Amino acid sequence: MKKAVCILSGGMDSTLASFIAKNSGYEVIALHFNYGQRTQERELKSFRDICKALNVASVYEIDIPFFKTIGVSALTDESIDVPVDGIKPGVPITYVPFRNGIFLSIATAVAEKEGAEAIYIGVVEEDSSGYPDCSDKFIDSMMKTINIGTRDETKLKIITPLVHLSKAQIVSRAIELNVPLELTWSCYKNSDKACGVCDSCRLRLKGFAQSNQTDKIPYEDNK
Repeated sequence: MKKAVCILSGGMDSTLASFIAKNSGYEVIALHFNYGQRTQERELKSFRDICKALNVASVYEIDIPFFKTIGVSALTDESIDVPVDGIKPGVPITYVPFRNGIFLSIATAVAEKEGAEAIYIGVVEEDSSGYPDCSDKFIDSMMKTINIGTRDETKLKIITPLVHLSKAQIVSRAIELNVPLELTWSCYKNSDKACGVCDSCRLRLKGFAQSNQTDKIPYEDNK
């Protein structure tokens, strides 16, 4: 069976991307990163729960401590407040420098080891909150780079099945595929009840509202 490395954070987008990979006939190799994010333990729980739901055989949990050393992002530096006043133009303080580039580089190494032919990543241009490493242009460039920097017989595709979808379309597609969205976690701030007001919670709640679905995870504030 053909194999795909799926970068799986435990969030809604990466979970749907992983289910799409499985439904496309790939054996899923699940790859998760602990990079010092505020909700690291909660995301790891979601990752493990989702791997069970997907019946994943090959699992990688990789620690990347230097992101916390670098700081500069509200996701990894607890001296910086996570913004809760709505999405604004520009690159937000929750951007982790070149995170997806580093994730894709490590995923490439795993894919080459495992003999995989694809890497799935759940980037979304519309709701990337201004993150520069969530665009088609960036992904296309990375795909060229990783194929130059690997063995001649390694031919990897980076597949981004959600990149042009709205959050409402993502929720609807997940419902169609029976994705257990109640196992996923999106909040930037909290690990018990989602805050409901950070950028990620706002986008998630908007997607559920626009698709006329109910989000089953607990929220502090979903106004």
